[in-house]
Amino acid sequence: MAKHESDHDGDEASVQLARLVLSLRSQGVSNPRVLAAIESTPRELFTPDLFKDRAFEDSALPIACGQTISQPYIVGLMSQALEVEPRSRVLEIGTGSGYQTTILSKLSRLVYTVERYRTLLGEAEARFKQLGLTNVITRFGDGGLGWPEQAPFDRILVTAAAPDEPKALLAQLKPKGVLVAPIGKGPVQSLKRYTGDGAGGFRIEVMTDVRFVPLLDGVAKEL
Repeated sequence: MAKHESDHDGDEASVQLARLVLSLRSQGVSNPRVLAAIESTPRELFTPDLFKDRAFEDSALPIACGQTISQPYIVGLMSQALEVEPRSRVLEIGTGSGYQTTILSKLSRLVYTVERYRTLLGEAEARFKQLGLTNVITRFGDGGLGWPEQAPFDRILVTAAAPDEPKALLAQLKPKGVLVAPIGKGPVQSLKRYTGDGAGGFRIEVMTDVRFVPLLDGVAKEL
């Protein structure tokens, strides 16, 4: 009986995930690799028990340390805007639950991810192990500083709002690399894409309004 119920739960999750992917497609997330990565990633694994029944909603949900797991549409939009290639080395600032990290791992060769909350990083690392991910490298540290020892990166994704242009991170991007980040100090920020012109400059595109937790200096002190 337990096995039958488990199978039913799995079937229901698959249906809900398929509906979510159709919803994302209708909102403009059209890159087939991004959609496939989302469809093959069990979002419920990254969602706290209290919100498991909402894992397939297209909404942000609370996680530990006052942070959030991003809305799937925003994850899809940012992943698509990043234009990750199979050989890309990607830097992610803000591991959080590890959901966005997992999506990136399915699109790229290597993901370097930095998290300032040790609790969140430990939980995310356990999920990466459970999923058998072998191309994710983690660091506990100040995300605003990036990961200079591993620079330059083909792509950089920032999952917290930088108050202004993230110059330290842009300096770690390859000449024709892409950085996607929410920029702004208020409760609503602008999602921007910076594309290197190969000569030290950037083409900047404003994509949409978003709401992210702020990008803070240093590492977090946890009780």
